[in-house]
This record gives sequence, C-alpha cells and structure tokens, in this order.
Amino acid sequence: MSRQKQTLGEFIIENQSAFQYSSGELSSLLNSIRLAAKVVNHEVNKAGLVDIIGAAGDTNIQGEDQQKLDVYANEKFIQTMTKRNIVCGIASEEEDDFIAINSQDENNGNKYVVLIDPLDGSSNIDVNVSVGTIFSIYRRVTPVGTPVKIEDFLQKGSEQVAAGYVVYGTSTMIVYTTGAGVNGFTLNPAIGSFYLSHPDMVFPEDGHIYSVNEGNYIHFPQGIKNYIKYCQQEEGDRPYTSRYIGSLVSDFHRNMIKGGIYLYPQSSKNPKGKLRLLYECNPIAFLAEQANGKSSDGFTRTLDVQPTELHERVPFICGSKNMVEKAEAFMREAHGE
Repeated sequence: MSRQKQTLGEFIIENQSAFQYSSGELSSLLNSIRLAAKVVNHEVNKAGLVDIIGAAGDTNIQGEDQQKLDVYANEKFIQTMTKRNIVCGIASEEEDDFIAINSQDENNGNKYVVLIDPLDGSSNIDVNVSVGTIFSIYRRVTPVGTPVKIEDFLQKGSEQVAAGYVVYGTSTMIVYTTGAGVNGFTLNPAIGSFYLSHPDMVFPEDGHIYSVNEGNYIHFPQGIKNYIKYCQQEEGDRPYTSRYIGSLVSDFHRNMIKGGIYLYPQSSKNPKGKLRLLYECNPIAFLAEQANGKSSDGFTRTLDVQPTELHERVPFICGSKNMVEKAEAFMREAHGE
C-alpha cells in the first residue's frame, strides 16, 4: 500500500510497534482524538449558519472570554476520551482544574493523561479564519489504579509520549508525533476519513517568514526588537516576509511547511509570556523538534522547563532551527551574555 493512500487508522496500527510503550492504548487514544476532531470540524464548518459563533458569556480560568465553539470543542473532546475509558485524566485550557477519570478504580489500568487546548485561535471563527486543536499526551507518574494527581500533569515537555494538532482550515488536517517524526493527515470530507498527505514533515533549516504580533512591538524586550529589525533589513536574503494569523496552530503549520519562525515573547504587558506551557508550547515544541526545528523562550529549551502550575505561561520562540538560534543570539546579546 502506498503510504500516501493510508488512512490515519491504518497508519496508527502499522506504526504501533515502533512506539516504545506499545500496548494498543495509545492507538485507541489517538483514534478518539481523530473522532472528536471530525465532530468539531463539522461544527466549525457550520459557523455562520447556526448559533455557534460569538461569545458564550463566560470566562475561562485565564480570565478570557469563552467563545461558544470553545465550550463546544472542550465538551466534545472530553466526552469522547471519557466515554472510551482510555485515559485516567484530562487537563484542558478551558477548565479550572484537571479532571480525574475513573482513576480511583483499582481495576482501571489506564496509563495516559491528556492536556488539550480544544480550540486554539477561536476568536478567528467569526471572521472565517483557520483555527485548531492542540493536544499533548503523557504517561502518568503516579501508580496505576490510584487517583491521578497534579504531578501527573506537571511533567516536563521532554516526557511527552505524543503530541499533535488539528487545523481546521481550507482543509482539515491532523498532524502528530509519537517521537518518531511528524506526519500529517488530511480529511476527505466525502467519506469522513483522514489520509496521509504530508509524510515525514520537516522544517527547512532556514526560512523567510517571521510571525509575531508587531502591534506589541513597543512592549517587547530589546533582544526581540533587535531581531525584528534584523528581519526587516534589506541585506542578503532579507527582508523576511511578515505573516501572522493569530492562531498558533495555523502560524506553526505554515512555517513548518515553508520555513519560518514564530515569536510570542514576554512583554511589559505579559512579563511571564502569554502562551500556556502545557497546552500550547510543550506540544508544539515537541512537534518542532521532531520536525528538525527548535523551540525556546530565548534562553532555555521549551521542553526542559519544569511546570509548576496547570495554566503556567511562558515566552515562546519556535521554528526553523537557524532562525530560532539567530533570535536567541539577539536575546543573549541584549542581556550582555
């Protein structure tokens, strides 16, 4: 069978033996994420036709207004994984605390916890711009059959066993890794199956795209300001092209294919950064490294950061290896290192 004609389900089964913890559970978990993604995709594609766009009237734990699709996507992913009884805990960007799933049952042998951003970039829904879902999977560190604890979720990104995202755009794709490269699957809406369309995805080592919200330029640290000016200079293969969608999944997906860098640094408005370490930065950083890219906060590798709370925020620089290293050099220089 040609790899490009493989469905996501077939690919998961064929490559299950390459996963060091192969037992079938991770395959079932990835399949449940696939199912939930199809359900959410169906609703995203109806935006504007039914009452699914706009604010839900509530705020999440971060104090941000929840969109109706935020709430819907959160419910669907949690319901799908819970009903299949394949995880012992879920943490969501939209929930105040983690959710324990039958983990107090001594007969429950589920070993995985999932951390998820159900709908990244949901404020773009109203204007028909791509959004996404980001997920991160770990093996629990507390004993199987006991209630999950916070330490099961507060693991370094380097301990992830799988991570990925769904992008709901001109086509719907699932891109994921289990630590053996990155592969992308595109949904054929006519038959409802995801097919391998982007095998062995890798970042070009260099790129010509920089993605940053330049409206916050005045609030950025000097090292980032200097790097942005470098990107804009007319010299050699520069100036680079500025492309910023405002949906991490969409910006990362484009940059991985075309070559580029994504920057969401700390600022005077957000001194600790804006993006969430566990739901956004760690899974995207894992994918980046598996695709020959790089990720850091400007000084420290993202996957080496020890989380201290579920909704922790960090600065985030991610993309083509040489571009990230150049941005890090500007950060070190600005700090006199």
